[in-house]
Amino acid sequence: MSIELLILIAMLAAFAISVFFLKLPAGVSLMLAAITGALVDGEGLPVRHLVEGSFGFLEAILIISTAMIFMKVVDATGALRTISYGLIRSLYRLPLLLMVIITLFIMFPGMLTGLSSACILTTGALVVPALLAMGIPPKPAGALIAMAAVFGEIAPPISIPAMIIGGGVDMPYIGFGGPLFVASFPPAILTAIYFRYRFLKKFDIKEVLAKMEKPVYSNHGIKLFIPLIAVITLLIAERTFPELMPHLGIPLIFLIGTLIGFGTGEKFNLFQLMRSAIRNALPVMSILVGIGMFIQIMTLTGVRGFIAVTALEMPESVKYLAGLIMPFFGSAYASASVVGIPLVFVFIGRSEIVVASALALLAAMGDLMPPPSLLCAYAGQLVKVKNHFLILKESIIPIIMTLAIGVMIIIFSKEIGIFLSKIF
Repeated sequence: MSIELLILIAMLAAFAISVFFLKLPAGVSLMLAAITGALVDGEGLPVRHLVEGSFGFLEAILIISTAMIFMKVVDATGALRTISYGLIRSLYRLPLLLMVIITLFIMFPGMLTGLSSACILTTGALVVPALLAMGIPPKPAGALIAMAAVFGEIAPPISIPAMIIGGGVDMPYIGFGGPLFVASFPPAILTAIYFRYRFLKKFDIKEVLAKMEKPVYSNHGIKLFIPLIAVITLLIAERTFPELMPHLGIPLIFLIGTLIGFGTGEKFNLFQLMRSAIRNALPVMSILVGIGMFIQIMTLTGVRGFIAVTALEMPESVKYLAGLIMPFFGSAYASASVVGIPLVFVFIGRSEIVVASALALLAAMGDLMPPPSLLCAYAGQLVKVKNHFLILKESIIPIIMTLAIGVMIIIFSKEIGIFLSKIF
């Protein structure tokens, strides 16, 4: 047995023991796994490498924190509940289109923050009363919200699992928009169609609207949406017109949107919103710090190179099975770092960006899986279902469908990459 394999086994064992037996947070578990790898390799406690690794995903951490603050502000101004109310009132005669739009609406905060939990805490919470009033049972309603949160986590422009995989193989986060769109929107739309035809029956629109939070558009007018319009415009302009648009950076764009939020809608306490936003995002940011340490120590000890070489020698029949194992790590970020990074090397020779996007989708499904089933637990709280595994049960068919789509994207990644290169 090579020393690199021994180190890898020790790191994975330390991570598993910390998460499943000691019940430590994933970020702390990844840090302990990194320290274990360094000790087994005889490096002692490499403080410099641990600190350097902890800053490996600094950009993603800044994006998460500023985006969460922005979403809290937009929610507090009343813009999100106004949009939710308006969508349902306008589209209730077209139930299929309504379900698709509701799913995309739930996804929206995840698209800007890269966090699935942001979808559930904001837009997911807003549409729950409407879904229940429309006659969708609590368990399927929770399942739809959980699935939409996963797709929002993967959808462009911000996808943290894709950033993690790209960072692990030195792939800059450029050109991911099209591939992430392919990996997130088709399964999201198919999921919406599934829930529409299985659970949505005729409903009384007056009863639905009566149970929703009231819009505030009449009090503030079009200025209510200025922060959203400004952020989306700046994000698009920075990518579309790089020669004309100064490079502000995504975190600064979200801060600009936050400041614009003052006076556009309902009053809010920015300090309290910032505390709440950082508190909600802190678990994910700590995971990114731990992942940075984990990858840094894998590089220091030679494990990263060993994984790359071994992955290239993996039999064809095992490659896709390894991809399907990704969700069972129970965390999108842990799965993306531990399994997603080496799998990019496994499928080398194809369109690496498309492969990384598909692997990010497979990794994100881990947020639904036991033992933690975090998204199912959050969604269960919204729909008042105590046993969150019942939410997971209602998600089985969309999960299987999504896993199949992820594998198909990998199989045809070269063709998809060529097609997208002609469009973008």
